[in-house]
Amino acid sequence: MPYTKKLLIVCLTALISGCAATGGTVSEKRQALLDMRRDVLNKLYMRKPDVRAQVNEAAGYGVFSSANVHLLYFGGSKGRGIVENNRTDERTYMKMGAIGAGIGLGAKDYRVVMIFHDAGTLERFVNAGWSFGGGADASAKASDQGGAVGGAGSTSNITIYQFTESGLSLQATVSGTKYWPDDELN
Repeated sequence: MPYTKKLLIVCLTALISGCAATGGTVSEKRQALLDMRRDVLNKLYMRKPDVRAQVNEAAGYGVFSSANVHLLYFGGSKGRGIVENNRTDERTYMKMGAIGAGIGLGAKDYRVVMIFHDAGTLERFVNAGWSFGGGADASAKASDQGGAVGGAGSTSNITIYQFTESGLSLQATVSGTKYWPDDELN
């Protein structure tokens, strides 16, 4: 089988299987997202212990699991997550999707933690949910092997931490990401 076909199969498999809560009952999907949130936060706190205080002091936070596939000039991501309002204890289950353009090749399974520093930003995110950005990414990781270039950023009263769980990618893209409440799980 030619290399490009193998890569396409790997990419599509990663996109389809890489996100939490893709099957099962509503209760099972919620529990999968709660488990993912717990695991992601624990990994982040181990890498950056000071983030725990940021999360606890913030208006709220979101944790997302996403899979990304990029083939030549176009790519996309899909995922799910949870946004927690620290002031009201309200939980919003959300979906996310992204499309991008730029040069790249690969697939990756990644996690995003967003810390919302004020109530207005948190509310706008849950209700409007847009994020737009560009970036360069290089990752080669399988389980605990390999490494990934990711990191932290801050925009509009949101601090964002992203890290790769697994995948192989090299890309420079501009993408638009949409986050919205998951009608099935809320």
